Amino acid sequence: MTTDPRTEPAAPASGALDALSGLISHTTTQGVRTLYAPRTGEITAGLFFRVGRADETLATAGLTHLVEHLALHRLGLTDLHYNGRTANAYTLFHVTGDEDEVVAYLNAVCAGLRELPLERLETEKEILRTEAAGRGTGPLAQLPLWRYGAQGYGLCSYNELGTWSLTADQVRHWAATRFTRENAVLWLTGDRVPDGLDLTLPTGEHLAPPPVTSALPVTPAYIPGDDGHVAFSAVVRRSTAATVFADVLGRALFRDLRQDGGYSYSAEADYSPRDTTHATITAYADALPQKQDAVVGGFVDTLARLRAGRIEQAELDSARTRLLKQYDTPDLGAAALPSYALSLLMGHELLTPEQHRAELAAVTLTDLREVAREAWETALLQVPGRGVDWAGLTLAPQYSAQAVTGTGHPSLEDDRVTLVIGEDGVTLQTPGGPVTVRYDACAAMTVRPDGARALTGTDGFSVTVEPTLYKDVTAERVSAIDAAVPRDAVVPMPARTPDQIPRPRPAVSRSGPTRPQDLWLVGLPAALWSCLVLVVTVRQGSAGPDDWTEFAGMWVTELVLVAGTVHLYRARLLGRG
Repeated sequence: MTTDPRTEPAAPASGALDALSGLISHTTTQGVRTLYAPRTGEITAGLFFRVGRADETLATAGLTHLVEHLALHRLGLTDLHYNGRTANAYTLFHVTGDEDEVVAYLNAVCAGLRELPLERLETEKEILRTEAAGRGTGPLAQLPLWRYGAQGYGLCSYNELGTWSLTADQVRHWAATRFTRENAVLWLTGDRVPDGLDLTLPTGEHLAPPPVTSALPVTPAYIPGDDGHVAFSAVVRRSTAATVFADVLGRALFRDLRQDGGYSYSAEADYSPRDTTHATITAYADALPQKQDAVVGGFVDTLARLRAGRIEQAELDSARTRLLKQYDTPDLGAAALPSYALSLLMGHELLTPEQHRAELAAVTLTDLREVAREAWETALLQVPGRGVDWAGLTLAPQYSAQAVTGTGHPSLEDDRVTLVIGEDGVTLQTPGGPVTVRYDACAAMTVRPDGARALTGTDGFSVTVEPTLYKDVTAERVSAIDAAVPRDAVVPMPARTPDQIPRPRPAVSRSGPTRPQDLWLVGLPAALWSCLVLVVTVRQGSAGPDDWTEFAGMWVTELVLVAGTVHLYRARLLGRG
């Protein structure tokens, strides 16, 4: 399909871009907002769309990533440097090459989006699952889940569950309604928009950033984490002062924990815009197991120092100098294109270099202290080992606030655990507290042919219903769950092999010497005592016929007692005792 490749005048709403004239130019290309700036050498281009993982649901997670993969499929194997990226709130297709190569790439991407090769859907699903299996998780991976739950910005903590069940119709509709010209921004290096571009895309609407959810009733909060890692996140208002603070925090942690304390090797912080108004500050420090308490204490102390305003002017000046260096970049306009394009896509304010320099110059120590306090108020700290209640943080909820009423199904492995299946949801009653997923707040339920169901609530709590592990979980009870969960939350999963279906472990009584080690602790000392008595008696030369008869009786009695107790243990092990 070919269309007129000529560009149209800039949209009236692009007034903010006019202030950047002389640095970058702007226009629209077949309805797609376009930014460009000159740079010598090869052309680099990027096509942004305002859609990402946070726009999906847990049941459809991976939908945007699938569209990205399918759109790139027809490009095949080539020496061209290109790729795609699916982030929380945007998708990016980017390329570097000569003019003809860049035009061919962008045209192919748009052609692929208009007509996805859906015959490859199942293959691409499997590729995404393979990619996820090899990706691994970092020490910060669980923080979004605990902050946002199993929805919105929290979905990046989960596997792409939709790769098991998404249909061609779902993928086609997502591409047609999200990958539209109104929802896109193109940027490219060069002094003009190349001839021959065909960016024909469906018409639609520009999407606002994903809504923000919360799974934390109270902040600052903390969660338990793996040994060797301390991780931190906070949500702050987007500002130049916040970018400076993140730099100051990273260097303060490095100095306090590595250079002065010698506790950590890596200690760093980062600032990342989340949406139009807010950004996320993250920080991390590693530790050896024997040093992790010191790292946690040092981490908390550094945060306390900054929010108390104990920041040296030299720290601020150093951070400001590093941030100002970005304006010493050759071909500044071209280097700034991705940032400007993303800000335009997200609806964030566009600052000229002069305005940003002025804001950097205006940042004061008081501003940094205010950002530090704001960061602490929304803080989520992941710590190994002991809790940090002493620092004024509250443990994030480990159990649900409420339980449902319904039919109780005791665990076949632990008599302290009961699964409750009710009209409103399911609850797992545990010694620590209830874990509940309500049907009307179910983000996803995976379904196995053998009857297993795994329900995840939008708050991030999960309950797995394994009929083999609970008493009287019949097909009828499972059907009641199926009927209550919304259809769009159901994710069919493949059948499991018999060895993959869990079986109850042998029930163990909590009273009496039922373990083998307990039996030998009782029987072995008695047997040794009788041997000792025999040896002493023989060495004294006083053992007579009656003594030998008594010793033999003692041995037989010990053997009978041990054998009988072992028999009772085996019977209990097999569920017959």
